[in-house]
Amino acid sequence: MTRTAFAACAAAAADRVVALTQALVAVPSPNPPGDTRACAEAAAALIRAAVPGVEVALHATSNLVTNVVARVRGHAPGRRLIFNGHLDTYPVNEALPWTVPPLGGLLCDGRLYGRGTADMKGGIAASILALALLAEHPALWRGEAVLTLAGDEESMGVLGTRWLMDNVPHAVGDAVIIGDAGSPRVLRFGEKGFLWIEVEAAGRASHGAHVHLGVNALDRLCAALDAVRGLRGLVPAAPPGVTAAIAAAKPVSEALAGAGEAEVLGSVTVNVGRVEGGTSTNLVPAGALAGIDIRLPVGVSCAMAEAALAAALDGREGITWQVLRRFEPNHTDPAHEIVGRTAAAAAEVLVGPCAVNMRVGGSDARWFRMAGLPTVVYGPTPHNMGGADEYVLVEELRQVAQVHALAALDFLAA
Repeated sequence: MTRTAFAACAAAAADRVVALTQALVAVPSPNPPGDTRACAEAAAALIRAAVPGVEVALHATSNLVTNVVARVRGHAPGRRLIFNGHLDTYPVNEALPWTVPPLGGLLCDGRLYGRGTADMKGGIAASILALALLAEHPALWRGEAVLTLAGDEESMGVLGTRWLMDNVPHAVGDAVIIGDAGSPRVLRFGEKGFLWIEVEAAGRASHGAHVHLGVNALDRLCAALDAVRGLRGLVPAAPPGVTAAIAAAKPVSEALAGAGEAEVLGSVTVNVGRVEGGTSTNLVPAGALAGIDIRLPVGVSCAMAEAALAAALDGREGITWQVLRRFEPNHTDPAHEIVGRTAAAAAEVLVGPCAVNMRVGGSDARWFRMAGLPTVVYGPTPHNMGGADEYVLVEELRQVAQVHALAALDFLAA
């Protein structure tokens, strides 16, 4: 068989991705609570049925979280490619105005509905199909193709992808493809980092008519928040290749993700997501609290941001702050082989160019990139992700499955 024949097989088999997605969606795996045991068992059964000669193992890492690892081999030793995905989804939330069964996998007018179709059971199904196609034609490639399915991505925990990387040798490879939500027209090679911080202000209570006797904690907090917003002025020292890729992707990427995406990808953003304080309108509050999400572009490290926070907040009377969670910005060189091969496969399947860009949100890709593994994210467009009537376009599922298969083949045959 030739590479051209393999591409034809991938196109002909692409409809199989719908049934795989429906079967995964039918097994709930909401996070919270994060119970992926049943979904992991279902995924393992689907993989065994779809992928000839596959080696499948389940890895329980808590009383709720179970992960899956599946491996197939080519005709000779060679490189190892990892497909990765996460089994957990947003909660179904029956109180939302669903017009379709949330776990029904309803297919209607080219759309596949259900919780997790977009984030990211559709992407997992695409990778399962790619793994099956590789297993059916081992003479075309060398090495290993491995699919790792994590159970705790939505909570950004360490019991899923990170645990597998630390404990399963073949869960680490030479390159990684992740089918997380995005767009078939945009290949993502990196993502912003983040600091989640909490700022607390202390004051002195008094009656609202006697403000001279009190110290308003909310006033102190507001001033501190203004200082935190000053981090938006930090200038990133990003590699020229990253800056150029963001600029080149802008016409395609912003048409999909909204005007302003390129600016957000290249700058520090500060979102005050939670504010608490005070007990009554006519009382001076003695305490106040804010939770802040700071996103960092490539070229601004967590250490740089924390130093700027210390300069802005330390020494302010009544103000204390702490970092709740941190992750560094991470990226794969846009010139890396896996980026080029996946983008080329996408252009072939789409019969048109595929933009190469950073990703605004976080994903398990960071664990691989932090370990030095070149990683790309390529998945279907999410519609109503986390809300009622979540759906994915069937044509996009077909495209993603074909791109995963072709990119993997080209990487492992090289």
